[in-house]
Parts: sequence; C-alpha cells; structure tokens
Amino acid sequence: MVTKLRDGVWQIDCGSVNAYLADDSDHDDGAVTLVDAGTPLDANTVRAAVADAGFGMDDVGRVLVTHYDVDHVGGLSELGLDATVYIGAGDAGFYKGDEKPPFGNRKGAFQRLAGAFVTPAASVTGVADGDTVGSFTVYHTPGHTPGHVAYVSESLSVAFVGDLVRESDGRLERSPWYLSYDTDRVVDSIHYLADAEPAVEVLAMGHGTPFVRDGAVRLAELGERLEGGRPSPTVD
Repeated sequence: MVTKLRDGVWQIDCGSVNAYLADDSDHDDGAVTLVDAGTPLDANTVRAAVADAGFGMDDVGRVLVTHYDVDHVGGLSELGLDATVYIGAGDAGFYKGDEKPPFGNRKGAFQRLAGAFVTPAASVTGVADGDTVGSFTVYHTPGHTPGHVAYVSESLSVAFVGDLVRESDGRLERSPWYLSYDTDRVVDSIHYLADAEPAVEVLAMGHGTPFVRDGAVRLAELGERLEGGRPSPTVD
C-alpha cells in the first residue's frame, strides 16, 4: 500500500516495515528515489506502490538505504533495479559481503544469520556524514547499526530516519536495546540529529506511522526526554 505524505513523498507500507519513495526530479540531478526496500518477500508490494504513485520501476534512479538489516535491504535483489544503492560507510561492507557482522554483538549475530537472505546490488556507494545525494544530506546516526544514516531533504521537507527511532501508539521512541548494537550511541545520534534542527515536517521511520507535521519538533522533544551525552558520532 502506498500513502502520499506530502508532495513528492510517499510511504510504502510493507506490513512489518516501511519503505519510501521520493520524487527528487526538481533537483539538479533529479531522480525518483527509493528509500529502503523491505524484505525479499516485499518486492511485489514495492513494485505495486511505485506504480500507484505514478511511476515505473525504470524511473527509480537511486536507492537510499538507511542501514544494513534484512528488512531494509532484502528486497533490493528482487526488484531488479538498474540504480546505484547508497548506504552508510559503516554498513557498506556488511551489505557487499566484504565484512561480516560480529557474532559477539547481539544484533551482529542476528545480521549474520539473516545475511543468507541478502544479495548485494551491482552498484553500491558508501556515504558519510555531511555527504549529499540529490537534495538529501546524509547524517551518520550510529547505534542501531554501526553505519546507520538518516537522509534529510529540506526541499522536500522530509527526514528518512530508518530505525534510529520508531513510532508506537502516536509516541516517538528510540530504537530498543535488543535491536541495537549500542543503545548509548542511539541516544547520542538522536541528540545529534535533533541538534542539527533539520527544517522538515515529515519524520519517516522504518517502523510505525510516519509523522507528517512537526517532524523536527517531535525529534527535538524526544531528545529532551532522553538522557545521555551529545557528541557528534563518527564512523567506526
């Protein structure tokens, strides 16, 4: 199912996880952008949503991946896209198969097991804090995974924040400890992104219902509720 959140931004509801579509065609290197891709079982849902939004799969010029997890990258190999996949540098090795997630970390162990269901794309580019892709600025927001990133487009007034946070019963919450590499870094990353004060209305997360108004305000309010320091995260 596809839901229009605002002009140029759509939510793709895959059931257990969200993917998103953004029309960045007004930008200099404009392209229709897919943000995350669900599990391998969600490919048909994504295809149908792209069509319902008024596009064809050939219109998708790039994919922005918020982090390496099977429910965010698993569907890519089933979509057959001829598009560059952008992913945080700290997770790029996991996705490409050049590195293995650590068994010694609870989340890393799960990622190793789920990796059997992930096939990397042909063209993969790692991105770092401050990079730009089209109208999107990259924010490195580690904690849920080492290379987790958020993508913010002020021209589209949207922040795609992956699993840094989640929505539950109308309330914004941080990524839970049992699904994260490092919960302290999750808190630091929420402060980091909130302190950047992205001027956006839509806050679009991987799990839960995205907020279509006052997204930046809601993120700031969550930061105020959380304890922890506020260092600027760096890529491991």
